[in-house]
Amino acid sequence: MDWNKQLTDQLDFHWRMQARPRLEGLTDDEYFWEPVPDVWTVHRDNSIDWQYPAPEPAPVTTIAWRMAHLIVGVFNMRTASHFGGPPADHATWRYAMTADEALKQLDDAYEAWTEGARKADLSLPVGPAEGPFAEEPMATLVLHINREVIHHAAEIALLRDLYLRES
Repeated sequence: MDWNKQLTDQLDFHWRMQARPRLEGLTDDEYFWEPVPDVWTVHRDNSIDWQYPAPEPAPVTTIAWRMAHLIVGVFNMRTASHFGGPPADHATWRYAMTADEALKQLDDAYEAWTEGARKADLSLPVGPAEGPFAEEPMATLVLHINREVIHHAAEIALLRDLYLRES
């Protein structure tokens, strides 16, 4: 069995059939919409609300924040540390200031991650980039990324649904 294909096809199916189609037509107003007071978001000065560990309860986040999390923390930081992609981190990332720019960043990040995951040796430990999970096999990280993308894409879809009913 080709486990790389199985694991990347799982995410790719969700990406093509659910996640990415739900992002079509995203507007700048939706991207920055703040559904409640004191949300975490991406700011026009290129900063992002961020704290690790996150406060309890975790703040509500905007679509811009969730997309930035997927772009930087889920895909690009992992692509950089595991597949030789360019450096990426929350402090220095140039966050998208438009929905179209964010969609381009997201598409590029998804493609880079997926290309690396398709060729990765899933049995090797992920190493120090994954902190306390350093000894876990790459397959565990690929499954984690799949869960993260499915989770956050569903939240973005819900925020879009709420925005539509608020306007």
